[in-house]
Amino acid sequence: MAVDVVDAGEVDISCLADRTVPGMVRTVVGLRLSEWGLGVVADSVLLIVAELVTNAVRVAGEREIRVRCVREVRGVLVAVWDPAEERPVTQPLMGPGDVGADARALDDGYDDGTGGWGLPLVQALASACGVTGAAPGKWVWARVSC
Repeated sequence: MAVDVVDAGEVDISCLADRTVPGMVRTVVGLRLSEWGLGVVADSVLLIVAELVTNAVRVAGEREIRVRCVREVRGVLVAVWDPAEERPVTQPLMGPGDVGADARALDDGYDDGTGGWGLPLVQALASACGVTGAAPGKWVWARVSC
């Protein structure tokens, strides 16, 4: 993944995976996007950050994850590393008839099998995205043009 970087104070966060991390990272990246004057792409970048970090937290367990957000000449690169070898899987999109009320939806730990729609959102919002292996683990990245 080649990067043409503007020296503008990239975000580089290493932390233990925890359910509070996606919100914390969104806040830090949001502040940096504001400093960079990139409000025009902030919503897209922040949704991508939330999806990629949430996925990393899910597969990392209690291990470390890393988040980088880099200002490029014509956009922003978001990259999230986790130690798992497992590659992200995009679920097929569902239509309106595929979703219905489920009485178990509020039960602790219940999984109705409808997760995994974040990556199609990332693909739709990013100008490019992918996975780059890094022994151990992987970097999942997305580039947003502006």
